[in-house]
Amino acid sequence: MLTSLQAGVAPGPAPGRAGIKKVRAGDAIAIAIVAALAVMSLMPLYWMVVTAFKQPTLVMKMPPEWLPKPLSLANFRDLFARQLLGRWTLNSAIVATAVTGAQLFVASLAGYAFAKKEFAGRNVLFWLYVGSMMIPGQVTLIPRYILMSKLRFINTYWGLILPSIAAPFGVFLMKQFMQTLPGEIIDAGKIDGASEFGIYTRLVLPLSKPALAVLGIFTFVSEWNDFLWPLVITNSSQMRTLQVGLAMLQEEVPMAFGLLMAGATYAAIPITIVFLIFQRYFLTGLTVGALKG
Repeated sequence: MLTSLQAGVAPGPAPGRAGIKKVRAGDAIAIAIVAALAVMSLMPLYWMVVTAFKQPTLVMKMPPEWLPKPLSLANFRDLFARQLLGRWTLNSAIVATAVTGAQLFVASLAGYAFAKKEFAGRNVLFWLYVGSMMIPGQVTLIPRYILMSKLRFINTYWGLILPSIAAPFGVFLMKQFMQTLPGEIIDAGKIDGASEFGIYTRLVLPLSKPALAVLGIFTFVSEWNDFLWPLVITNSSQMRTLQVGLAMLQEEVPMAFGLLMAGATYAAIPITIVFLIFQRYFLTGLTVGALKG
C-alpha cells in the first residue's frame, strides 16, 4: 500500500526554493549595481593617484595609461620643492583642527541644552537656528566679510576660524543624539551633587562619543577642503590654506596636470587618516539618533 501511495504522489519542488532563487537573483543584481556605482565613484580617485605618479611628459598621452610604467615621483618632487607648501599645510591643519575642536564643544553644549533642558522658546529657537541651514553660504558671504573686516580679522587665523564655529548642523546632530540618552543618568548625577557642567563633562560627553566622532569627521573634512571662504578672507601667500595654494599653482604653472594631481593626492592623505581613525564610531553615530522612539 505504501508503494502504491508513493507511486501515486509525484515529488514536488521543495517549499520556498523558488523564493530563495528569486532572493539570490535579487541580491546578485543589487551587488552588481552597488559594485558598478563603487567603481564609478572610485575611478576619479584612482585616476588622480595614477596621474600623480606619471612622468610629466606622459600625462597627456593618448590613449591614456591606466597603470603608468614606470612609476615616477617627479610630480611630487616638483610639489615639495614649493617653498610655501609646508606653510599652506600648517595653515589648513591649524584651521581645521581649531574649528573642529571649537565646534565639538559648542555643538555638544548647545545640543545638551536643547535636548535635556526645559526653557521658554526652546523649540522655536532650535528650529529657527536649524532652519538657517537652508540659507546658502553665498548669501552670507559678504556680511561675514564685512563683520570680519570691522573686527580687523582679514588675513588672520581668527578670520578663518570664527565664522565656522557655531554650525547649525552640528547642533542638530548632537541634539538628536542626546535625546536618546536616558534622563535617569542625569538625575543620578544631580543626586550625587554634580554641577550642570560636571554632568555635561563627566556623563553626557563620554556617552556621546559616536556622535562626536561623526561630527568631528564631517567638520574636519569640510574645513580641510574649504576653498571659497579662505580665498575671500586671505590676501597673502603666507596665509593661504592648502586648497587655495594648490589652486593658485594652476595659474603659476598652466597645464601642469601631473603637479595638480600630486597636490590633490597629498591633500587627501590627512582626511583619509582621520576617517580611518574614527570609522568605528561613524555608522553608530549616524544611526543611533534615528532610533529614538
